[in-house]
Amino acid sequence: MLRSRLSGQDSEAPVTVEKQPIVFANRTFDPLNPPPDMPPLSPGDEAECDSNFICSASVRGETQQRDATHAVVTIKQIKVTLQLNVTIWAPGNATPKQLEHEDGHSQISQSYYQTADKTARQIASERIGNQIEITGTDLNAEANKALQQAAADINAEYNRQLDPGPTQQYYDTMTDHGRNGIIVKDGVAAALRDNGMTPTQPAANPGN
Repeated sequence: MLRSRLSGQDSEAPVTVEKQPIVFANRTFDPLNPPPDMPPLSPGDEAECDSNFICSASVRGETQQRDATHAVVTIKQIKVTLQLNVTIWAPGNATPKQLEHEDGHSQISQSYYQTADKTARQIASERIGNQIEITGTDLNAEANKALQQAAADINAEYNRQLDPGPTQQYYDTMTDHGRNGIIVKDGVAAALRDNGMTPTQPAANPGN
C-alpha cells in the first residue's frame, strides 16, 4: 500500500485544532501618504481595524493503489492551526472616540475568534474518511496534490463560514462609523446579537 502524507502532522487524533493567541498591533499613518502595507480605507472611515483570520490546515491520508495509474486516497488525519492578527490603523491626530470605535471592530473579531476552533473542528471532522480518486504515472505525487487541495479546501471553507464582514458592516452602519452617540459596547453587543453571535469578554490590547 502506498502511503502519502503532508509533513507536520504528528498527532494521532483524527482532528487536531490549535488556536494561537491573538496578536495585536497599533499603527499610525499620514492620511496624505499612507504606507504601502496599509489596507485601503473603506468609504466613510478615517481609521480602520484590519483583522486577519488565518487558517492553515495539513492533511494526512492513506493511498490504496488499484493499478499502475489509479488509486484512492482516504483522509485519515487533519491538523488545523488558527491565528488572528488585529491591527488598528489610525492617523496621528486620531481622537479617543475614533480609537474607541476601531476597538469595537477588534472586539467583534475577537468574538468570532472565540468560537473559531469549533468551526474549524466541524469542517475538518466532516472530511475525515473522505476518499479521493487519483490518476497518474506518479501516484505519490498525485496523492500529495490531492491532500494539499483538501487542505486548501478546508482553509477556504473556514474563511467562508467564519466571515465577520457582515457584522462589521452592520456595526459601522449602526454607529455611523463612530460618529453618532451610540456607546461602543452597546453597538458591538447589538451587532453581534443581531448577526447570531454572543458577545464575549475581549482580550486586552497591549497597545491601548
